[in-house]
This record gives sequence, structure tokens and C-alpha cells, in this order.
Amino acid sequence: MKKWSASLLLLATGGCLCFAPQANSSSNSVIKVQIDGLQEAKGQICYSIFAKSKGFPDSSDNTLQAKCVSIQERSPKLTIENLHLGTYALAIFHDVNGDGELNRNFLGIPQEGFGFSRNPQIQTSPPSFGESAVLVTGAETNLQVQMRYF
Repeated sequence: MKKWSASLLLLATGGCLCFAPQANSSSNSVIKVQIDGLQEAKGQICYSIFAKSKGFPDSSDNTLQAKCVSIQERSPKLTIENLHLGTYALAIFHDVNGDGELNRNFLGIPQEGFGFSRNPQIQTSPPSFGESAVLVTGAETNLQVQMRYF
């Protein structure tokens, strides 16, 4: 009986800890993103952050935040502010020509660099929200995104 009650106590305590981050859902969390692998330091980096799988990674209607930032160096850093504790996925592209769009060829293959949070493997299609999702549980979450080019 002691083993059983000890197990229940551990399970109950673990359950409480799992939900603790959601108790304080203030919007003061930040994601800091280190971007590596840019082919050149020109143009801008555009990102979209999603809180749900709907529309990920390219629907502007479903983004939580979207922004383009001028590139000043080959390994730029982004800071995404005012986030609640929760799960997010980030899609980034290197907008070399500054038109605000990820340019693609006639087959739909990106002609500019792109990357995703958690750097999932890319095969024949973009990753899912789940493959790119990161959990923001504190004041600051640090990510590294590797840009890819075809």
C-alpha cells in the first residue's frame, strides 16, 4: 500500500508541475532567435510566429505575429516579444529582394532561404506545426534556426 500511495503522490505532484506554467499567462515572455547559414547579408529576414497548427507555415491570416527586419550581419538575431506562456512554431525566410514574399519557382520550390524553429528535416513539403513547435515556459526562450537554400 505504501508503494501505491507514494506513486499517487508523485503522479499528483508531477501533474501539478505540468500545469504550473499555464497559471501565469502574462504576455511578457520573449523568444530570442539566432539565425545561421545566410548566404549573404542583404535584404531582410521575415518571420511569422504561429500559436496553432492552422495555416502553418505560410498563411498570413493565422499568424500571431509577422514582421520583416533588415539584415545588418550574416548571423542576425531576432527578438519576438509579448508572448504568453505556450507552444509556438516559427517560420522564417530570407527576403533577398525585399518584396516581402518567399519567392518560388514554377514548381513551388523556394528560391530564397527559409528555416523553421527546431530545424526539422525538410523533404518534399514544409514541416508540420508539431515538428517545429517549441514550448515557451519562462521569461526567455532561446532558439537557433538554420537557413536552408535550394
